[in-house]
Amino acid sequence: MKYALVTGGSRGIGKAIALKMASLGYQVLINYKSNLSEAQHTLEAIRHAGGDGELLPFDVSDKVKIQEILGGWIEANPEKEIEVLVNNAGIRNDSLLAWMEEDQWTDVINTNLDSFFYVTRLVLHGMITRKYGRIINVVSLSGIKGLAGQTNYSAAKAGVIGATKALAQEVARQGITVNALAPGFIKTDMTEGLDEKELKALIPAKRFGLPEEVAHAAVFFASKDSAYITGQVLSINGGLYT
Repeated sequence: MKYALVTGGSRGIGKAIALKMASLGYQVLINYKSNLSEAQHTLEAIRHAGGDGELLPFDVSDKVKIQEILGGWIEANPEKEIEVLVNNAGIRNDSLLAWMEEDQWTDVINTNLDSFFYVTRLVLHGMITRKYGRIINVVSLSGIKGLAGQTNYSAAKAGVIGATKALAQEVARQGITVNALAPGFIKTDMTEGLDEKELKALIPAKRFGLPEEVAHAAVFFASKDSAYITGQVLSINGGLYT
């Protein structure tokens, strides 16, 4: 059975990607940290559309839980192959660096950057054995351009971009591609506190993007048709920064 694992798959961009992966015929592993009801709604939506999947609760910032739960699932289900990994889970905790608390730095780095290492390393072994895989990392405009007040978030996402480019070179021979999606301002929970009216004026497209628009790009990177594209960062930002 072919699976797609989507971290942070219960809401927003992650939910949209999970639904799209199901439309490709994948069983979807929906990772979430604490919002069980939203994760269940995502799984119900997948089933309503004719697909299926499983819930996989663990905190992506906790390497012990990743090993215990994700590693345990992989060990207990040798017939279930994770063919697509979408590293989507992430958090923001904005502050100017001069006033940033240590936990604001470490929490954001652990959740957005360290999680890439611990989750990807576990899933990668199976991909290498099978000589096929698709790894898609959801990064951010912040990781490319840098945004004031997001030194921690920009550093974490820039780190994932560098890791994407390096890992792509390590595993290309094994039939595994590694690419990144860099959304700009997308209408999700993470952008609810932003001044949308003011920010729209800066965006050439004059609007925020939709989670489904990011999911369409994820589906392309997950497809067999993208086999010769790896180590790339695709910006989805309405022309805000190119």
